[in-house]
Amino acid sequence: MTRGKFIALEGGEGTGKSTQARFLAEALEARGLQVELTREPGGTPGAEAIRKLLLDPPGDGWGPRAEALLFAAARSDHVEKRILPALEAGRWVVCDRFVDSSRAYQGGAGGVGDDAVRALHAVGSCGLRPDLTLLVEVAPEQVAARLAARDGGQSDAIGGRSAAYHADVASSFARLAAEDPAGFSLVDGNGSPDEVHRRIMQLIAPLLEGTA
Repeated sequence: MTRGKFIALEGGEGTGKSTQARFLAEALEARGLQVELTREPGGTPGAEAIRKLLLDPPGDGWGPRAEALLFAAARSDHVEKRILPALEAGRWVVCDRFVDSSRAYQGGAGGVGDDAVRALHAVGSCGLRPDLTLLVEVAPEQVAARLAARDGGQSDAIGGRSAAYHADVASSFARLAAEDPAGFSLVDGNGSPDEVHRRIMQLIAPLLEGTA
């Protein structure tokens, strides 16, 4: 059986990743492919339980190192119980965030360091990488407007952090993509959801060759 393909969508808050992940999964299914649409942190009962701890933390919240460990634990369960079984069964996996979010948020903006995050990923998830990572980039003013409309001033523990923190996240993502041009494709996330979706479908065309 042919192994499935693994596509991750990455980016900062308010870039439209979740919408585009759903659009992409629907487009792949329309081509006759079997698709697992999932998210991080989450995707399995155990990982969803950790998600609640991360986004609505007890007490005064987690430090960056504890946060990195929790994300790595959630991802390990997700990879072992959902992502790898789907790929090995020939299904495609579309994931809203994966390890590069940990590299940008905890490793970069949180100061844990990229080597530490990658080491956790090597242990917890055997270093699994997507076949393609789509980094959705949106102008800051568009992000601010989208977040105001989406959250109404009520953000989770990570989304509600300072503008400086999220600027560091964006810079970290940009650096990761520049260092690995074969693994990342940059997506212009400005414009309507349909316009962004068309750009994504052009970018994944090489992965679709021979599928239908």
